[in-house]
Amino acid sequence: MDELSTTTPVLEIAVGTLILIIVIFVHGAGIRVINRRFSRSWIHMTRSTPHWRLNLLLAVTIASLATLHFAETLIWAIPISARGLIPSMRDSYYFVLENYTTLGEGTIRLPDQWRLLGPVIAISGLFTFGWTGSVLVSIMTEFGRLDRERAKGLDDGASSEDSGNRNSS
Repeated sequence: MDELSTTTPVLEIAVGTLILIIVIFVHGAGIRVINRRFSRSWIHMTRSTPHWRLNLLLAVTIASLATLHFAETLIWAIPISARGLIPSMRDSYYFVLENYTTLGEGTIRLPDQWRLLGPVIAISGLFTFGWTGSVLVSIMTEFGRLDRERAKGLDDGASSEDSGNRNSS
């Protein structure tokens, strides 16, 4: 425990940056897998695909993104708990979630010698949530295109019915 009490700000930032890089790498790999899976499923969607299938694809994609974030926070919590900075794994995970989401209640704290990790955890959350947000915008853009195609198809069907009714009079 002595080594924990003799840290320097440079060591704190170095350790935090190393874990930050790992988390960003994991996020990038996870996003690629999720995006690839979404794209493979999306190419089979047409105007006639039932809404429930579209909604299920969206739900699975969002659940996958949330699971990715929970895994990333675990990457932070394991070394914090393993090094005894916060002895309980549950408390370590809570601390990381609190900082990662920038909730900042501060009910659980790191030892003063390691308190710079909290803001670095928050930086990783900001990066990864921003990245996830851009992926969701892209996915919702695809849904919007499909909705417009469906609406156009309905308009085309209504137009041909109207013209058929006009021709019969």
